[in-house]
Amino acid sequence: MYKKIIVFEGIDGSGKTFHLNEVAKYLSKKKIKFIKIREPGGTKNSEVIRNIILNKKSTFKKKTDLLLYLAARNENYENLIKPYLNRKVILIDRFIDSTIAYQHYGFKINKRVIKELNNFILGNLKPNFTFFHYVPIKRIKKNISGKKNKYDSFSKNFYNKVQNGFLNILKKNKNKLLIDSSKNKKYNIELIKNRINKILNING
Repeated sequence: MYKKIIVFEGIDGSGKTFHLNEVAKYLSKKKIKFIKIREPGGTKNSEVIRNIILNKKSTFKKKTDLLLYLAARNENYENLIKPYLNRKVILIDRFIDSTIAYQHYGFKINKRVIKELNNFILGNLKPNFTFFHYVPIKRIKKNISGKKNKYDSFSKNFYNKVQNGFLNILKKNKNKLLIDSSKNKKYNIELIKNRINKILNING
């Protein structure tokens, strides 16, 4: 009944992490078992990889970054996702779509290569639902918070390409909801909560 993979996607500063945490609080209140994962990051090993990738002084090439992202994903899949797949709701902050949006649409790495590597790690695994947080162009890079990393130095144009990539990826995905990040937070919290109720058959 409750065994779903729910992903929160969007560019930096879109509010995706905030809303994932709000959903986590809501599921806790409803006594529904869940785990939450961030990418890159998650397991101890994945967090080590995250620190390497996002270090402001990192000079890794874009293909190196891709392979590191996928190495972190494999650690999460083997140690968190696979063991809990049929036992708990899995909330993920960034997943497959982020890799394609950033690495292909942003950095122009071959999409087929990215998809083949994802399939190598995940097989046929796909999220059950995606919340995509859209940022109006004039607000891009306005709401980035937390510890600064190397991605914060990228241009508004880069993030616009990435966001358009997300929109292109999700165009044919019926199991999604677009969240306008310029809307009131309370409004979006309710919007997401209502959809979570439907996805997990929760009586609100």
